[in-house]
Amino acid sequence: MTTSPAESSAPSFAMPEPGRSGRLPEALRRRLHPDPTVRRLAGITLVNTVGNGLSLSVAVLFFTRVLGLSAAQLGFGMTAAGLCGVVASVPAGRAADRWGARRVLVALVSAEAVGTAGYVFVHSYPAFVLLACAVSAVDRGSSAARNALYAEVLPADRRVAGRAHLRVVTNIGICLGTGLGAIALQLDTRAVYLSAILADAVSYVAVAFLLHRLPVAVAAPVAAESRDRAGTPDASGTEGGSGAAARSGTANPSDPVDKGVKQGRRGNPALRDGPFLAVTALCSVLGLQFAVLEVGVPLWIVQQTDAPRITVAGSLVVNTLMVIALQVRATRGTDQRTTAARACRRAGLLLAASCLVLALAHGLPGILAAVVVLAGIALQSLAEVMGQAGGWALSYDLAGERGHGAYQGVFNAGTAAALMAGPALVSTAVIGFGPAGWAVLGAVLAAAGLAMGPAVRWAGRRDARLSAA
Repeated sequence: MTTSPAESSAPSFAMPEPGRSGRLPEALRRRLHPDPTVRRLAGITLVNTVGNGLSLSVAVLFFTRVLGLSAAQLGFGMTAAGLCGVVASVPAGRAADRWGARRVLVALVSAEAVGTAGYVFVHSYPAFVLLACAVSAVDRGSSAARNALYAEVLPADRRVAGRAHLRVVTNIGICLGTGLGAIALQLDTRAVYLSAILADAVSYVAVAFLLHRLPVAVAAPVAAESRDRAGTPDASGTEGGSGAAARSGTANPSDPVDKGVKQGRRGNPALRDGPFLAVTALCSVLGLQFAVLEVGVPLWIVQQTDAPRITVAGSLVVNTLMVIALQVRATRGTDQRTTAARACRRAGLLLAASCLVLALAHGLPGILAAVVVLAGIALQSLAEVMGQAGGWALSYDLAGERGHGAYQGVFNAGTAAALMAGPALVSTAVIGFGPAGWAVLGAVLAAAGLAMGPAVRWAGRRDARLSAA
């Protein structure tokens, strides 16, 4: 990536260039990302996720023991907050297009710092619900703006790989934050819980400051002879239509996204893009895998198998380590629409296989049940890295180079909807119907993966038709 002069104002955590001697051990330099912008984003991500991991690990006990909420009250408040997050994603994405992703993201992260600190001063249930809704809205909105920011600061052909690197950093940061949270849980005092929440708020302040100093430069154009990811011929009969325009950052008058921006400022172009909405819906279904890992598997282990309860923690460790090890590698080749769709298809089939393997743990002896559960988690983790890589690639590719905020806002709303509805859907299927529920859930996930190819081909036909118009 071509760097800009603005990088001279880089945040203080920016790492030296690999190969520059005298500052870092050689082994550490080799592990740094070669792109300075990705390194800056990684530093910001690490600060953010350490704070998130700390607060997530103590949140339930803070809300129930310090604020005095019942489980039912907490569940209702979190559901209402999740709905607010779904609704907030779309307007936040549009705001990023209008005022700039970095500016909007700094404002939202700053608001999240204030909202997180506000939990310390909550003394009534209505106040908790209102604050939780506000914090969730700015959190999901900031996610949409953050994804749009990646489109602004990273070249199109490196965005997915960059996001994969940041996701690895995310897992590392959450692990570190969770370790700090474990200390807080062990101390188990009101003062420690309040300090953990305030520490998370301070991390948001630091993130807002670092984002404010992040240089935002126009992504360097990619050579015109680069192959079009969509594989759709342009008017000259060569490959290089909308995908080439997407990578170069230039407007293509036949690009439906460009038309949406030029002709449709009255509305959101992503909401009128049928293929994109189909891909968003399918990625949301595949996103149920997170509810499987965080809710379905723990309930299944504890209530429906004889596996030791420590298997719950083991499943999270296996998933985290596999994501850290494989996420970057899983992005290779997803710069083509067809290969990104193929990655999603494989993810759906692997998720279905994982569901069937997890179902087999029912009725097995304890140790054998634990082994089977961990095997199912390994399959799910493979599916997760493939599905995330394919989904990221398609969410950017189908948007072209215009309206990234609008498109990422809609895509993020689908993700937020899956995160909100997933726990209830998965727990009902797993606990209510046992092995048969796992089979049905697996069939749904496999169908979503298999449907991704037709949805992407629909997008290709649409682009070809508009190019010929």
